[in-house]
Amino acid sequence: METLTLTAGPDGPARLDAFLAARAPELTRSAAARLIEEGRVLVNGRPAAKSLKLSGGETVLVSLPEPEPTAAQPQDIPLDVVYEDEDVIVVNKPKGLVVHPAPGHPDGTLVNALLHHCGGSLSGVGGVLRPGIVHRIDRDTSGLIAAAKNDFAHQRLAAQLQDHTLARTYECIVVGNLREDSGTVDAPIGRCPADRKKMAVVPGGRPAVTHWEVIARYPGFTHVRCRLETGRTHQIRVHMAHIGHPILGDTVYGAKKPVPGLQGQCLHAVGLRFLHPRTGRPVELSCPLPEEFQRQLALLRAKGEK
Repeated sequence: METLTLTAGPDGPARLDAFLAARAPELTRSAAARLIEEGRVLVNGRPAAKSLKLSGGETVLVSLPEPEPTAAQPQDIPLDVVYEDEDVIVVNKPKGLVVHPAPGHPDGTLVNALLHHCGGSLSGVGGVLRPGIVHRIDRDTSGLIAAAKNDFAHQRLAAQLQDHTLARTYECIVVGNLREDSGTVDAPIGRCPADRKKMAVVPGGRPAVTHWEVIARYPGFTHVRCRLETGRTHQIRVHMAHIGHPILGDTVYGAKKPVPGLQGQCLHAVGLRFLHPRTGRPVELSCPLPEEFQRQLALLRAKGEK
């Protein structure tokens, strides 16, 4: 069971159920009211009515019940398959495609597409909502993602994630010019205390390490290659913003306005390397940068030549 800890502010909604709906993205107002009625919400350590008026400064604890998952269903969604055998499938995921069903995205995901493509032959380690999913990439990040077709392959690939044998390489365009040609960000990541929809570098967060190197420099921007040593949620986006160079188009951790002609952040999982779970042989895969990424690079090159 997950517990949310929220602090009421003087300028937020005064009524308790409205406050929860505004501050907890997991909850609608009706869902907040139901949790309050079930005694799952404490204000300064005590149960409260949904109509309670908050004055500011109160500590609100919310005990979220475990979701009741339903099995994902196969859907005929086109896939760009880069590699496939009886154990593993690797797909070049387009931007906009969510990896697995979640609140707000019950279907139309990569998992639904994989279930259709693989005929139900996916590992069950991840549960009914995440069959086959060994690692994830964000909805508006494109590129290579591997899935396991059976539990044996899933366990072997998951172990490679832990010992860093499974290597993931990304390319991105960041705002500003990095002083060095390469470097490492070693900073723990956890939920942002001020906004639970975001991640942040926080004391006591989970260890997170990103290695980066400059590919090319342009006026006001840098083309960067990143290699993940760990795989925390939004890791590259959080780390690059943390060192003062958010990813172009990232409206969560960078600019507040989207970039014309660019959907979401300019971040692409360009390379994937792992040992085959059954044979132990190295498998190294790559995919080209998507058109909108290449278009942004062309615009930057043109500006630099002026």
